Amino acid sequence: MTRPHVLRARLAATLLLLGLGASALTACKPPAADTPVRVGYSAWPGWFPWKVTEEKGLFGTPVSLQWFDGYLDSINALNAGQLDCNSQTLGDTISSVAGGAALKVVLTNDYSTGNDQIIAAPGIQSMAELKGKRVAAEEGTVDHYLLLLGLKKAGLSAKDITFVPLETGAAAAAFVAGKVDAVGVFAPFTTQALKRPGSTTLFSSKEFPGAISDHLVCRKEFVAQHPEKVQKLVDAWFSTLRTIQAEPGPSLAIMAKRAGVSEADYKAYDAGTTILTLEQNRQAFEPGTTMKSLPYAAEQISSFLQEAGLAATPPDLEGLLQPQFVAAVK
Repeated sequence: MTRPHVLRARLAATLLLLGLGASALTACKPPAADTPVRVGYSAWPGWFPWKVTEEKGLFGTPVSLQWFDGYLDSINALNAGQLDCNSQTLGDTISSVAGGAALKVVLTNDYSTGNDQIIAAPGIQSMAELKGKRVAAEEGTVDHYLLLLGLKKAGLSAKDITFVPLETGAAAAAFVAGKVDAVGVFAPFTTQALKRPGSTTLFSSKEFPGAISDHLVCRKEFVAQHPEKVQKLVDAWFSTLRTIQAEPGPSLAIMAKRAGVSEADYKAYDAGTTILTLEQNRQAFEPGTTMKSLPYAAEQISSFLQEAGLAATPPDLEGLLQPQFVAAVK
């Protein structure tokens, strides 16, 4: 389900490769009224419930649910107008906005409360001991961000390590093979990384409450032209949560299969991902003074990106958060 050197450079490179600029992003035509909504998601416990939504026929509007093996690929697809909505973190969304994308956050799926981890090889017992070591993560995504947060807390910076940019699955594989000394990964790739004998989790998103929140994010143009479809998606999410609660066994089987793990392993992810209730969703959109308030978190993440040199100018946060959809859920 996602969520540092994180963002501006990655987005700019992506746009160049695709031959797109900010004007091209906003020029993409939204689907017609009878065209399925293109919704992306990838490997994260907070997003696997979308598979339950699909299999149980709960969307309430035609939807083309598109799976991405690579989380970054789903972000790129949204920025390129190949998706209408995507499942992604607040931090990665703000970095895309800093690069010129026009996006709206319409729903909070969850907070990461331990399922994003920095895992180290035997003999490394603290973040300070990462100095001079090779550390892999998917550049420009949530666990790169988590790595930088941890380094900063330990009094280090990105310059104190040798960063190895790898797609999350490849990063976990490289760590298990002993090619890097530490890795930043999210569940279910944490399970793979911890198969390296003697490996240990140095710290996780649990140490940074609210810092990694996961969302349904839609293109600004799509929200403006099809608010009724956005509402259907948000309604479907909460209908799905009710279904999972009422049918835990069959729902678990669906999500574990999509994750490619055993049902026992999937259950182990529960504590590391806190799915927000409807009331918690509504509260999250309210102003506050902690990272569990999305307006506050957005400002803090924006400042961090600029401080880290990842955003040359302050991202435009005006209208980024759209609470009206969760407010309208019955």
